[in-house]
Amino acid sequence: MPDQEGPDGRKAADDTERRRRRAQFLRELNEARALRERVQPRRARAARMRQAMRMRTFRW
Repeated sequence: MPDQEGPDGRKAADDTERRRRRAQFLRELNEARALRERVQPRRARAARMRQAMRMRTFRW
């Protein structure tokens, strides 16, 4: 099913804006994680270990 675009190209503009906002959000999220890791290294390390364990035990 192809994307349908309005006569004024609104869908393309909305998609571009959505991608821009998502990229900004992901940048801020990574920045917040890095800050938390610097401020609470032990807790961040434990969180990384838990995530690694989840990834090892995840079954496809």
